[in-house]
Amino acid sequence: MLENALEIGENPKELIIYASLGRAARSWEEAHRIVAALLELEEDETLVLQTGRPIGVVPTSPRSPMVVSAINNTVGRWSDPERFYERAREGKTIWGGLTAGAWQYIGRQGVLQGTYELLRVVAERHFGLQAGEQALGRWFLTAGLGGMGSAQPISARMLGISSITVEIDETKASRALETGGLDELTRGPAEAHRILKRSIDSGSSVAVGLIGNAADAFEWFADNDIVPDIVSDQTAAHDARYGYVPAGYELDKWVELRETDPARVETDARESIARQVEAILRLQGAGAVAFENGNNLRAQALEHLGEGETERVNRIPGFMAGYLRPFFARGIGPFRWVCLSGSEEDQRTVDELAATLFPNRPEVAAWIELARTHIPSQGLPARSCWLGHGERSALARAVNERVADGTISAPVLFTRDHLDSAGMTNPRIGTEGMRDDSDGVADWPLLDAMLLSAGGADLVAVHSGGGGYSGWMQSAGVSVIADGTEGAAGRLSRALDSDSGLGVLRHATAGYEEAVHSAGSGGETGNAPVRLIAAPPDVAGDDD
Repeated sequence: MLENALEIGENPKELIIYASLGRAARSWEEAHRIVAALLELEEDETLVLQTGRPIGVVPTSPRSPMVVSAINNTVGRWSDPERFYERAREGKTIWGGLTAGAWQYIGRQGVLQGTYELLRVVAERHFGLQAGEQALGRWFLTAGLGGMGSAQPISARMLGISSITVEIDETKASRALETGGLDELTRGPAEAHRILKRSIDSGSSVAVGLIGNAADAFEWFADNDIVPDIVSDQTAAHDARYGYVPAGYELDKWVELRETDPARVETDARESIARQVEAILRLQGAGAVAFENGNNLRAQALEHLGEGETERVNRIPGFMAGYLRPFFARGIGPFRWVCLSGSEEDQRTVDELAATLFPNRPEVAAWIELARTHIPSQGLPARSCWLGHGERSALARAVNERVADGTISAPVLFTRDHLDSAGMTNPRIGTEGMRDDSDGVADWPLLDAMLLSAGGADLVAVHSGGGGYSGWMQSAGVSVIADGTEGAAGRLSRALDSDSGLGVLRHATAGYEEAVHSAGSGGETGNAPVRLIAAPPDVAGDDD
């Protein structure tokens, strides 16, 4: 999994997997030490990793995690961006991102269904889209074609939604075109709109890449009263120094100045982000559906505009509070599996199991078919599929049985995004607007890591933030391997059920009725009950 993350990462020479700074290890020297330790590790031992370097091996038991990892967890006054940047320059820390430092990254597919589900809910709520229909004639304006952002045009295509995605880095845009994520690539917003309109007028959809600066491009659409149906952004705006190229900057100059004059780069980036947000607000006022897609665009804009503009900027809702929280309340989120054999036949077997095991949720089978049709392969055969509490362990046990009887040729690894029901605290992203005001409470991912270790997960990771607004984060990650043994079956059940079960309890204690019901009913399958003891707060109604 470490090698897979590097193979499909953005900048493997620097161990960077995605989001400009998310690293798989602290240095290549430490990465080689990690590999050497893994190759010698016994089943009754645990490898301890501290911020991307191997510290030692301790005797535990065959039921204990094989790897425990903590990255960049710092106490309050130490967790400011400048201290992070200084320590990172000195080689003393890294930002593990979410799945980068835990070796759970599977390329753009990792967030692809999340983007698809988000756009699907938007289309159902605002455009009356019915199950199985295509939203032909609708179009989506966004930006960012990096490791996660490149999922956007593919997700839109699955729903029949056309898209224009702005990207400043021609290399990233060309890669998206070459791998099938885009249909056409151009340099001018007028030409991009012409291509899009031609396709829509012909009754088809198109994914257009637009090489340029997001602030400039979004302003052009607003100035020319060209209003998309949906508008968002998935640049790495969480980090104003390393993630967002200011308007007027050439890439080479940006790379130089962020080291020699970082204050200037951050000021200019926030000014550009504020321009982009202003354009989004104008487009929203003209009828576009707008949302922030988990990258702290609004917070960075407010650094420039001032807190007095908070209410106006927050007319752009966050994607989780606005659209996806009912999934998380039921323990449904971005579950993943990776076929370690590299066999596409193994992947087909797991896909078919997922498509048939949950007849009460036909959307799972529909997603598997869409994924097979539309998602280009990256690295080891893998799939991301939004499964819920009880469903995850049911699939994993079924896979484990087929590894045991040889139907699947080698072990399969199960994991998830850190942005999951109990796996993350980030008051600007996954836990924004919680009904009980628990947006910033970091207890939940820490409890999650403890439960995952107690359940015998194979790898348990705890990450905290880095520079910019990535520092507003605490998360837990998990990997559990189906190797066909009876012991693996137990670990899969205990770890996966406790992980999603805690997510249900976390939302039940915050007052979400769906979560209270899921806790009492045993989740999506009815076979994974968790007992709610805390009394939910007396809150009701939709999220703001």
